[in-house]
This record gives sequence, C-alpha cells and structure tokens, in this order.
Amino acid sequence: MYKNPSPVHLLFLLPAIALYHFTPQLIIHLSPLNTFIMGSTQPEFKNTATSTLLELVKGRRTYYDLKGESPVSDDVIDRIVQDSVLHVPSSFNTQTSRVVLLLKEEHKKVWDIAINALEGLVAAGHVPKEQFETSTKPKLNSFRAAYGTVLFFVDFESLAPMKEKFAIYADKFDPFAQESNAMSQYLVWIALQSEGFGANLQHYSPLIDEQIAKTWNIPASWKLDAQLVFGTPNSGPGEKAFAPIEDRYKVFGK
Repeated sequence: MYKNPSPVHLLFLLPAIALYHFTPQLIIHLSPLNTFIMGSTQPEFKNTATSTLLELVKGRRTYYDLKGESPVSDDVIDRIVQDSVLHVPSSFNTQTSRVVLLLKEEHKKVWDIAINALEGLVAAGHVPKEQFETSTKPKLNSFRAAYGTVLFFVDFESLAPMKEKFAIYADKFDPFAQESNAMSQYLVWIALQSEGFGANLQHYSPLIDEQIAKTWNIPASWKLDAQLVFGTPNSGPGEKAFAPIEDRYKVFGK
C-alpha cells in the first residue's frame, strides 16, 4: 500500500525540491536530429493519420511564457482531458489515473498555494530569500499567469485487490500506475498544443499536496504526481537538442 512520506522524510526532501526549483535548468546542446537517420528514405505510411500523429509528437515543446487566454472553448479542453482519462491504457485495466482540470481563477489558486509553500521555506531558513525573490517567485508567477492547470494524481490504494490477486507482480503495480499516468500527461500535452496552447509540466509535490487536497476536496487516496500548466504562448519555446539516435535506439531483423 502506498504510504505518505513521514515528517522526517519530508524534512530531507524539502531542500532537494527547493534546490531543483531554484536552480536554472542546465541546457546541453547536442547534435540535433533533423533527418531520418536509420534508413536511406522516409517510409510511406499506410494511414496518413500516422504521419499527422508523429508530426504532433515531434512538434510538442515546453513553453514557459504563457498568458491567461485560450484559443478554444473550455468544452474543447474538457473533452481532451476527459478522453485521456477514459482511453489511456493501464496495466491490467486498473484505471488508476485521477485528473482535475482547473481553469482561470481556480487555476491561479494552485500557484498561490505553491508561492505560499515556498515562502514558508524561505521564512524557515531552508531557502535563500534572494534566490526566491529573483528566480523562483517570478517563475511561479509565470505559471499563475497562464490559463489553466491539469492536476494528475494516482490512486495507489485502488491497486490493493490486484496486488493480492497477482502477488507475483505486487511490487510492479505502483510503477505500472505511474507509467499510465505519464501517458495521460503526454496525451493531454500533445492535444492541447495541437489546439494552439503552449504547456509545461511541473512537479511541486509534496510541498503543495495538503493544500491542494483541502482546496478541492481531493480524496485521500489520490496522490498528486504532476501539474501541467497551459495557456496561449507569448513567445516561442527554447532550443531543443537531441542526443545521437545511434546511442539510444537499436533495431534487429530489418
């Protein structure tokens, strides 16, 4: 059964989380993959939708500079998120992903909670005030300025019957559930970008978990995994770099 981290564990986690969110992300510029390397010619797909799907995959990027506007109706956003909940696969069809869609003023509450949580770390001396004011707080305010946030949870407790029934796989079900949740995050991200949004994926657990649960009456068994921030892009994404495909992919029998 999934267990909440103890206060002692949280004490050790907080500096690490703060360091991650205060430190500028390292950008390593590697050889870009601009062509189809593994074969001499581009393949011809049987279904043109395959090409469209792969173009959406290749076009997905991380956008941080977002504004609180939407290029589509809220019903379109709602449909995208609902379909991800219903149709993304899960191991043994356990359906462990739980999702909350927050728009406009409700969305802003998430980032007010995050700001308050990190201000608490500053006040307690765990985070340098100057770094918070010059780096992290502006970043959090940029998330707040967006249009919406999708909260992704995993219900680990719902796996108890499956762990008992398939004891040989008991220690695998939690990772399986997280993999399914990651697929939901990716699908929603791609679909939102296809509709004209920019988005970025954040991880502020466990700092915000308690207040998130209280604010939206989230069941205790739902464990927050990620926050997908989205809005209309103010500017383009940063440069995208690729490690050599030859070091990451192998094919046999072709």
